[in-house]
Amino acid sequence: MSDIQVNPFDDETQTFYVLVNHLLQHSLWPTFAQMPAGWKSVFGPASHGECLAYVTQHWTDIRPQ
Repeated sequence: MSDIQVNPFDDETQTFYVLVNHLLQHSLWPTFAQMPAGWKSVFGPASHGECLAYVTQHWTDIRPQ
């Protein structure tokens, strides 16, 4: 048995939302956690991989707007 704990934000077995803030920055957010103020959901709930694919396709310029 392993004692390694996975950060819930990195746990690929969870479901996630893709959030966007006013600067159009993207973030993966686990569905069990309350969304932070100033962010809105633009994708999900979906798997970790699906959310990463969405971010890769839609956030091509990572500089804040």
